[in-house]
Amino acid sequence: MTSGLSRAELTAQYLDEVKRRGISAGQLTSTHPESVGLRSLYGGRFLSRPLFLGAEETEQLAHDMLTMRAALVSLPDKLYGGDFAAFGRAVGLNEAQVSAVLRSRGTTVTMQSRGDLYLDETGFKLLEFNMGSALGGIDQSDMATALLDQPVLLEFARKHRLSFVDTMREQVNDMLVECGFAPGSRPKMATVDWPSSYETLEPYMRHFAGRLTEMGIDTVFGHIGQLEVRDGGVWLGDVRLDIIQRLFMLEDLADPESLALAEPILDAAARGEVKIFTPLDAEMFASKRALAMLSDEANRKYFDTETLASLDRILPWTRAVRSGPVTLEDGSQVELIDYVLSHRDELVIKPTQLHGGDGVLLGWRTDTSAELWEERVRAAVDGPWIVQRRIRPLFEYFPMPDGDPEPWVVNWGVYTVVNGYGGVYARAGTVESDLEVIRLYGGASVGCALHVLPEDSDVEPGTALPVR
Repeated sequence: MTSGLSRAELTAQYLDEVKRRGISAGQLTSTHPESVGLRSLYGGRFLSRPLFLGAEETEQLAHDMLTMRAALVSLPDKLYGGDFAAFGRAVGLNEAQVSAVLRSRGTTVTMQSRGDLYLDETGFKLLEFNMGSALGGIDQSDMATALLDQPVLLEFARKHRLSFVDTMREQVNDMLVECGFAPGSRPKMATVDWPSSYETLEPYMRHFAGRLTEMGIDTVFGHIGQLEVRDGGVWLGDVRLDIIQRLFMLEDLADPESLALAEPILDAAARGEVKIFTPLDAEMFASKRALAMLSDEANRKYFDTETLASLDRILPWTRAVRSGPVTLEDGSQVELIDYVLSHRDELVIKPTQLHGGDGVLLGWRTDTSAELWEERVRAAVDGPWIVQRRIRPLFEYFPMPDGDPEPWVVNWGVYTVVNGYGGVYARAGTVESDLEVIRLYGGASVGCALHVLPEDSDVEPGTALPVR
């Protein structure tokens, strides 16, 4: 019989069990892998327990995330008559980036995405939506496996029929399916970063390439400047590549000089000499301006009732920063700039294309003065910026090294993959730490999630779901 417990009930019961047994946070994470690659990225900052989701909560979250992705991908056709260049400019791309997108488009848009969400009193609410192959936290399933090496969690998982998605293996499946390779074919792939960040990421890329090779894709790694186009293919050293997994992002191609570095590779992909996982068009849909298009009342007519219900559940009020009237959640109309200036405690402004919290200004922070807010808002008008409703997250409690569990603020990173729901990557900071944005490079700790299996599932509790 499947556990009917919710996220909150599972969490409370697990915390009680840990306290009853007198197990410390250090013991709970003592089996986490500590390779050089993982230390270089995560710094040993692992959460002491997984997040939990009930069966119905998981089903609803998966549905809403997949609906969100499908709605985003439909925007060029619905709003721009299929003109991808026009859509790209509308979401904030410059001409160099539009050129790069058009030269690297695939036949379909990747299914690999990650929505970053807070959970408030009404449910999950989206902070931003990421799409592509440079998504952090894919190895959250390794964290789940490590936590389940502790008997207290394994017993709890078996009792309540808890499982997790092996996001890393799902990504391998995404790579094979979307690049046109059969299971077991062992294509050769390079994980490729941008030269300016390669030195920092190289230890983790080495670790990650090893894990992908274990899972069936022979993987090497390097930066884009090390690739060569010759002899009818793309090469990294003496390896002719079937697939390029790009860790570089569209924001790296913001000027003609940078585009020139990528052009030979994009042209080779256009000729069919190599597959790119994932093409650059994915990042158009990750623009926060695209979220503003979905949130805009003028565009509701393009979506059916079920889609609108899902968007209303998960997407907070979001608008491009521009002069003119807008409609609020209650149906009233206001002049946007006047409203934003007078309601800074309820709003945040964000750049449309940057990631990881860069450029974000939270209106409610004590260090965000009225003068600074007005300066930034007025500078953002008609530029690549959006304004979004504040989300007040519920706290999650985690066992600490000493004493009782303490409250943390959690960013839920929820993946979609070819097979649908792709699992959860958690980033969190203590309430006391007062992190402005919950992000890895801002000092957050990282973790995973377990969810209750459906009643008809034959998966063994405490293990990962098999890749279909």
